[in-house]
Amino acid sequence: REMGVRVDDLSFVPKYRVMSDKRKVVKEIADAAKSASTVYLATDPDREGEAISWHLINAAKIDSSKVQRVVFHEITDAAVKEAFAHPRDLDDNLIDAQQARRVLDRLVGYELSPVLWKKVRRGLSAGRVQSVALRLIVEREQEIEAFQSEEYWSIEAKLAPKSKNGADAQTFTAQLLRLHGSKARIEIKNEGEATAITGDLEGATYRVTSVQRRERRRKPSAPFITSTLQQEASRKLGFTAQRTMVVAQQLYEGVNVGTGGTTGLITYMRTDSTNVADSALREASAYVKEKFGTSFAPKTARRYTKRVRGAQEAHEAIRPTSLFAEPEKVKNHLSPEQFRLYDLIWRRMVASQMNDAIFDATRVDIDAESVSSGTHYDFRATGSVLKFAGFRKVYMEGTDSSNGKASEESRDLPPLEDGDALDFITLLPEQHFTQPPPRYSEATLVRALEEEGIGRPSTYAPTIATVLDRDYARKMKSRFEPTKLGRAVTGLLIQHFPDVVDIGFTAKMEEQLDEIASGQRAWNPMLKDFYQPFNTTVKDALENAERVPSNQIDEESSEVCETCDSPMVIKSGRYGRFLSCSGFPKCRSSKPLMERIGVKCPKDGGDIVERRQRGRNGRKFYGCVNYPDCDFTVNRKPLRVPCLECGGLLVEQGRDRCQCRDCDYRGPIPEAVDAGELVEV
Repeated sequence: REMGVRVDDLSFVPKYRVMSDKRKVVKEIADAAKSASTVYLATDPDREGEAISWHLINAAKIDSSKVQRVVFHEITDAAVKEAFAHPRDLDDNLIDAQQARRVLDRLVGYELSPVLWKKVRRGLSAGRVQSVALRLIVEREQEIEAFQSEEYWSIEAKLAPKSKNGADAQTFTAQLLRLHGSKARIEIKNEGEATAITGDLEGATYRVTSVQRRERRRKPSAPFITSTLQQEASRKLGFTAQRTMVVAQQLYEGVNVGTGGTTGLITYMRTDSTNVADSALREASAYVKEKFGTSFAPKTARRYTKRVRGAQEAHEAIRPTSLFAEPEKVKNHLSPEQFRLYDLIWRRMVASQMNDAIFDATRVDIDAESVSSGTHYDFRATGSVLKFAGFRKVYMEGTDSSNGKASEESRDLPPLEDGDALDFITLLPEQHFTQPPPRYSEATLVRALEEEGIGRPSTYAPTIATVLDRDYARKMKSRFEPTKLGRAVTGLLIQHFPDVVDIGFTAKMEEQLDEIASGQRAWNPMLKDFYQPFNTTVKDALENAERVPSNQIDEESSEVCETCDSPMVIKSGRYGRFLSCSGFPKCRSSKPLMERIGVKCPKDGGDIVERRQRGRNGRKFYGCVNYPDCDFTVNRKPLRVPCLECGGLLVEQGRDRCQCRDCDYRGPIPEAVDAGELVEV
C-alpha cells in the first residue's frame, strides 16, 4: 500500500520487507550461516543477481566479513568449481545500479498509476519501459491508419537463350528497369501506362548487353543474446518471449541426461553480450573440424561485437555448455519444447564458428528494342547459386518478411554471354500497391526496444506480458494491435508526461544506469534530477488534466441491450472485461463477456470460453459456451494441444506445467498458442 521509498527528504532510501511466506526460508539461511566459516553467494551472474545476494545478506543478517560472491554462467561441474576457486566481494556498483532501477521504476509506477486511475479508470498501470513499448505499438498503428496506398506496376519479360540442336532452352525472367540512357528507374503508375509499354514491346528484339559474375559471401550470425533468442524463437518456433525465457531457464538450471546426471545444457540466458569463452571457441573449432571437415572451420575463431547500448561484455552469449551434447543425443531427456529451443541454440552456436557461405552471383543486362518506336528498354536478370554451404549446412536465420517470394539465392540463370540474342516468350505485367509498415510482432517489438536502448534482457518478456495483461494491446494474427484503452493511455501520457514515454529520454536513463553500474555516476543525484520535475508534473496532471471520456476507451460490440435495445459496449473493469449498455448511467444493464480460448468442449464439442463467477471477487473459470445445455466447467485453463499420452484435455498447473484430466500425465506445458477471439453471448 506504500511506495516503499523515502521521497520526503529526497534520499530515495528503499524500505524492504521480507515476504511473509519467505520468512521461514530466510531464517533457515540465517541459522545455517551462523555455523559456517564462509558463506558463498551464487545468485544469477547479472545486476539482479548481485542485488539478490546483497538483499540476502541484509535479510538474514549475515556477517559480511565472511561472505564471498561466486559467479558462473553455466551450471556444469567445471564451471562451478572454477567459480568457487575464484570468489570475489560483492560489487557495490552493480547493486547500486539495480537498486536505482527498482527505485526509479517504483517512483514512475507508483505516482503515475493514480493519474490513470483518476483520469482514465481504476486498475491501470504505467511504467518506464512498459509505456514506451505501448507507445511504439500505438504509433505504428497510427502510421498504418494514415498510410495512403499507391498503385504501381512492374513488368517482367520471360526469355530464353536461342535454342541449339533443337534442345529446349532454360527459361528465365528479367525485370524492366529503365528506358535506355536514363539513370532513374521507370515508374509505372497504372494499368494504362503498363499497357502502353507492353504494346510498344510487342515484337521487340532482346539481346544480352552485359554479363557480370562475382563471388558473394554471407557471414553467419553471432550466437544468441536474450533479444535475438526471443526474436528467432518467435519466428521459427512460434514461442512468445515469455515462453522462450521459461524454457531457456529450464535448460540453464539443468536436465537429467542419464549417466552424466543433472547438468545445465546452456549458459545464462539473460545477457546482451555476444562474447564466447576461449574454451568454448576451441571446442567449437574441434567440433566443426570433426563433424564437417577442415574446410568448414575458420583458421581463427570468429569473435563478435554486439552493438547493444550498455552491453555487459563480461557476460557470455547464450550457447550450449558442450557442443558434443548434440540435440539428438539428449532429445529423449527433454520435453518437445526444450528440445526445439535447445536445437535452435545449438545450431546457432555451431554455425557462428563456421566458414562463410559462398554464392556465384550473376547479373545480366538485356536490351529490348521496340520495332514500332525504336525505343530501347533496359531489363535485368539476376541469379545466385550456392557454391559452398559453409554455416548454412547447419543453420539459416529466420526473417520477419511475409511476402513469401523466393530469394535470388535460389535463382539459377542459363549460360549467357555478351551479345547473345534471346528468344522472347511473354511479358508479365503485374499490379502492386505500396504497403504500410507492418504491426509489431513479438520479434520486431523486442528488436525495436533493443535498438532504441530501452530496457534490459530481463525486462523484454515481462514488459510485453504486462502490455497484454492490462488490455492495452491484443494479438491479432501474432501481431500487436492497440486497444482504445491503450491509445487513450498513450495519448494522456504523451500530453502530460512526454519525458516518461519519450524514447530518447528513456534510453538516456538506461545509459545513466549503466554508468552507475560502472562506477561513473552516483545513484542518488540521478534519481533526484529525475524525480523533482516529475513529481511536479504528476501534481499538475492530477489537478488539471481532463478525464478521458468513456467512449474513447470502450470497445464496440454487436450486442444489443436486452433492457433498452441500445448498443452494448465492451468495458474493462477491475475484475476483467464485460459488456455494458452504452446508455449508462440511464441504463445499468451489463453481462459477462466471454472469450473463446481455442479449445473444444470434451462433452459436446462446443467452444470453451473464459467466465467469471458472480460477485466482487468473482473467480475465473472455464466452461462450455452452450451453457446451460452443457454444464462442463473446469477451474484451470485448458490448453489447445491434446495430451501427448492419451489425447485428453490438458489444463494448466502453475506457470509452466500442466496435467491431463483424463490420465495421470503431468509435465511441462507444450508450446502455447495465443487466445483472444471474442464470443458474443
